[in-house]
This record gives sequence, structure tokens and C-alpha cells, in this order.
Amino acid sequence: MMKKILANTVAFIPNLFTLSNLVCGVLGIYFAFENQLATAFYLMLLAALFDFLDGFLARLLKVSGELGKQLDSLADLITFGLLPGVMLFSVQRMLFNVEDGNFQHLTIFQWFMLISPLLIPVFSALRLAKFNIDTRQSHSFIGLPTPANALFIASLTTNIVQQNNLLPAFIFHPVSLTCITLFFSGLLVSGLPLFALKFKNFGWKGNEIRYLFLMLSLLIIGAFQLPGIMYIILLYLVLSLVSSFKSANIK
Repeated sequence: MMKKILANTVAFIPNLFTLSNLVCGVLGIYFAFENQLATAFYLMLLAALFDFLDGFLARLLKVSGELGKQLDSLADLITFGLLPGVMLFSVQRMLFNVEDGNFQHLTIFQWFMLISPLLIPVFSALRLAKFNIDTRQSHSFIGLPTPANALFIASLTTNIVQQNNLLPAFIFHPVSLTCITLFFSGLLVSGLPLFALKFKNFGWKGNEIRYLFLMLSLLIIGAFQLPGIMYIILLYLVLSLVSSFKSANIK
């Protein structure tokens, strides 16, 4: 009896980290609606750490199961789907100067731009559902992973609110943000092959793209600190494209 209780307790440990991810996402949504996007961003980073640890512990303890898989997707939808959508909506609301809830002066096109961030959680849900039933994504990804998309959006919106000089001037416009929303929503469900940071071994051969990504990411963080995360996601996309192009040419 005690062995069974102990086994069940150990098996639930990864789920505690998944639920911590969910809690961070819910808190982040609250702060995003309060226009405290930097706090929401830090909570998303903490959630991303929990998201990594739940899978790591599940493999370490050998307790992977269907419950953990489904719980992970539900938590990710909140933290990496809804939260970045709310952050983007908060920025659009500020740019349109409708923080007081007065939307009557908006045109139909402006309404579309204002609510376009809803596409982020919608396409994140589609992405997560596709991932759960796609057996081809065990060692690589097809389409942009929801955490990567969320971190890009969160970093971007935080930089906009803080008016950091990391961004070109045209980004500070609702049309630009709407285009970014449409583009990254499409990437979530695209057929674009992207590498995963999963090492079968730690040798250089076969892991060149991963080591290059990690080294360049460290340089970006060193130069720009956490606001530079959006550049790391862009780097990830570029290196994945280069890797795919190189693989296609070899074949």
C-alpha cells in the first residue's frame, strides 16, 4: 500500500511543475490586463522554466503518461496562448488610446486590428492539438512551438511599452503589430520544419545547429539582456530555415 502511494506521489511530481506553469500564466494574464507587461513577461519566463522542468522530470523519473501530456497542453494554452494574446491586446489598446473602454470612435478596420491578438490563442490551440496527434515531432518541430511564439510576443510587447531602442520606429503602430500577429499565427500551424534542442549525444557532429544557436543566443542575451529574447526567436527561425535548406540540398 505504501509503495503504491509513494509511486503515485513520485508520478505526480512533474504535474506539480505543469500546474506551476499554469499558475504563472493566470497571474501573467492579470498583470497584462493591468498593463504591467514587464511583470507578465517575467512570469512567462518563469512558466517556461517550469514547462522545461516538468518534461525533464517526467523523463528522469520515467513517469510520462497521458495525464501529464494533456495537462501540459492545457497549461501551455493558457500561458503560451492566451497570455501573449492578452499582452498584445493591451498594447493595441494603448496605441488606439481606448484604455478607458471607449471603443465607439474606432472604424471596422481599427476594430479588426484591436481584436486581432485573439488569433494568438486560437492558433496556439490548433498548434497544440496538432502536436499531440503528430508522431513526426518527437525530435524536431513542424511549425513554430507555442512557447517560442509566446516569448517573442511577450518580449516584443514589453519592449514597446518600455519604449526600448531595440525596435525600429514602424513597429510602434497598430498595423505593424497586426501584420506580426497574422504572420506568427500562421507560423504556429505552418509546415515549416524547425529544429528542437534535443541532444541524442553531446558531440559536435549532428548538433552543429544547436550549438551555434546556443552560442549566438548567449551573445544576444549578453548584449541586450532579457529584452533581446525576441531576437533569439528570430535567430531560431533563421537557423531552422538554413538547416532545412541545407538538408534539402544534401538530399
